Amino acid sequence: MRIKFLIIRLSSIGDIVLTSPIVRCLKQQVPESEIHFFVKEQFADTVKNNPYIDHIHLYKGNLKENLKEFRSIDFQHIIDLHKNIRSIWIRNALKIPDFSFNKLNFEKWLAVHFKNIGALPDIHIVDRYFEAVKPFDVKNDELGLDYFINEETDRVSLHFQKYIVFVTGAKHYTKQIPIEISKKIIKEIRYPIVLLGGKSEKEYAEKLIKDCQKTNIINYTGELTLNQSAFVIRESAGVITPDTGLMHIAAAYKKPIASVWGNTIPEFGMYPYMPDEKSKIFEVKNMSCRPCSKLGYDKCPKKHFNCMMMQDYNGIIKWANNL
Repeated sequence: MRIKFLIIRLSSIGDIVLTSPIVRCLKQQVPESEIHFFVKEQFADTVKNNPYIDHIHLYKGNLKENLKEFRSIDFQHIIDLHKNIRSIWIRNALKIPDFSFNKLNFEKWLAVHFKNIGALPDIHIVDRYFEAVKPFDVKNDELGLDYFINEETDRVSLHFQKYIVFVTGAKHYTKQIPIEISKKIIKEIRYPIVLLGGKSEKEYAEKLIKDCQKTNIINYTGELTLNQSAFVIRESAGVITPDTGLMHIAAAYKKPIASVWGNTIPEFGMYPYMPDEKSKIFEVKNMSCRPCSKLGYDKCPKKHFNCMMMQDYNGIIKWANNL
């Protein structure tokens, strides 16, 4: 008899990538398991090529339509890896056994408002996700993250054999590497650079290229699909990135990663999971105002943005040139 699991993780890119070990281990370790994944339509590319997922269900803004579909499938279990109002509503409506994890919201609140970072347990969110599948005797296989692309449609023409990816954007401004720091880094890196980011960072990237006057640089910002960007990351020598979804895709490909942290902190448990051993975290420690949020802001609440402006850019340059 098939055991049908509904895994819920609606957003965002990085958070969905971080569920990939759960999907893989559940599929491989539970005999006759059938994995269904519920995700927002705009993030479907993150899971559409995953061979461990049997069915993908898209959230398009109408939970009642999804619920109608779910009731026709006869799921045995729900694995809630999002744990928000929508996922809890689905759990309550389906009335079948459901399993979730500790989001540590109170501990994060203490860290943000009272800078009590010690309240946060030293455990990555991937390992907290595994709490949800513990009742099925599913264990972490320690193989890290997965990210799957289509080798035919997601391939990109690259002009360099060896290059470093520089991620220009982040969902929130206070996670983004300021252009002043980015210019200092890119000017001194010996290797070719490929810029990646969304359409909203295109102007940032164009100014970066103009000011750096560097010939061995390609700007793919706003030009590629998410999975094409993943291909570029997979083929790179290393990745310089803020706290973004592309950082987690780089970790899935075991790339050397220089992760640059602004208003968020690695202690929240979202740092690169099992990346290449040459990876390094860059952050300005012991700031009285950091972390100022568990997500981010459109501008620095203190107006100085020192968590990024005081970054050790020489250390990032040295890291990149030593790859």
